[in-house]
Amino acid sequence: MSLFRDDGIVLRTQKLGEADRIITLLTRHHGRVRAVARGVRRTKSKFGARLEPFSHVDAQFFARGGDLVGRGLPLCTQVETIAAFGGSIVTDYARYTAGTAMLETAERFTDHEGEPAIQQYLLLVGAMRTLASGAHGPGLVLDAFLLRSLAVNGYAPSFDDCAKCGMPGPNRFFSVASGGTVCGECRVPGSVVPSPESLQLLGALLAGDWETADACEPRFCREGSGMVAAYLQWHLERGLRSLRYVEK
Repeated sequence: MSLFRDDGIVLRTQKLGEADRIITLLTRHHGRVRAVARGVRRTKSKFGARLEPFSHVDAQFFARGGDLVGRGLPLCTQVETIAAFGGSIVTDYARYTAGTAMLETAERFTDHEGEPAIQQYLLLVGAMRTLASGAHGPGLVLDAFLLRSLAVNGYAPSFDDCAKCGMPGPNRFFSVASGGTVCGECRVPGSVVPSPESLQLLGALLAGDWETADACEPRFCREGSGMVAAYLQWHLERGLRSLRYVEK
């Protein structure tokens, strides 16, 4: 039996019994962790409100046998708030739906409990902070997070050079199955011809060029979001349930 501490973002919660919850977090050092929080649904709970989705917390866990996945779920025994991102996210529909899609994405990209996923964790913390601050449009923040999550998991799309032969861009066609933009010679059935502005936007979001992204017209943002959703669905092999509720 052992105690360990880690900081993480609460991804979701599930009811357990009459007063408990199962808390799923993406942590800095232990990747995705599911733990039981006893009594947090009681009105007198000292840290129930700290264990809500979007919360960035420093938590202490008690693991039976010192194993996160081998002998049942660990217990979450202590929680301190690092940043309560949910306060400014849940009061705005666009931010809330975008944030929910980010949490679901982070969970989907961390399939194995207890396996470190430091890049995914840092991406999520940064995205939550940016979303809560309102510095950029929620849709742009979401698409930037999705693209970067794909990149750190080995699925970085190309928005300029040909994804198949490497021919320097700009290239006209876009194929989710080929990995992004393709030239005329590498074009495959099912390729689309997006506007150059949409491709420029997605490249800017992937690179962190917020000046270009913020100046993009809404119609190109909508087209870009559709391309990101299609690319994500292809690599996850099924769509995100929360994306259907995102405000376009």
